[in-house]
Amino acid sequence: MIAKETKLKGCFIIEPQVFEDKRGYFVENYNQKSFKKALGLDVNFVQDNESKSSKGVLRGLHYQTGKFAQAKLVRVIKGSVLDVVVDLRPKSPTFGEHVTIELSEQNKTQFFVPRGFAHGFLVLEDNTIFSYKCDNFYNKESEGGIIFNDEELGIDWKLSAQDLIISDKDKELPKFSKAIL
Repeated sequence: MIAKETKLKGCFIIEPQVFEDKRGYFVENYNQKSFKKALGLDVNFVQDNESKSSKGVLRGLHYQTGKFAQAKLVRVIKGSVLDVVVDLRPKSPTFGEHVTIELSEQNKTQFFVPRGFAHGFLVLEDNTIFSYKCDNFYNKESEGGIIFNDEELGIDWKLSAQDLIISDKDKELPKFSKAIL
């Protein structure tokens, strides 16, 4: 496994070792010892989630607050997504900045998102399966979000707004400046 820290401290792009031959491939998606050694972090994942979505589905930007904040290890099993994180840590030098990365079935890249970040993704192919581990359990009362198209954040989602499929709930999220962190 190769882990590269992004410009947002604590966010890592992870390239697992893939063994391929004529039969197919093998990849170890998660190994606690290797993860700790590569990232220098001791994270205890307690929940695995998976979603299947059509091209154009945008999920996010979501986060959990307080004692229910979550770190995530995300990856794509099938298809591809544009994955986005926004730094919500008020004392961070990169507060309000974001990073985007394409995760796909082909590149098998993973993305580690620490606590204190909003997360979202845009599905780039039909029937995309997105998987993520969380280090804390979901708590409805602690959920927060930021509208995907906030001008202050300036995220390039790679598709025009009219091509996006967004839940009614996500369409009503506040701007970054009004979000409760």
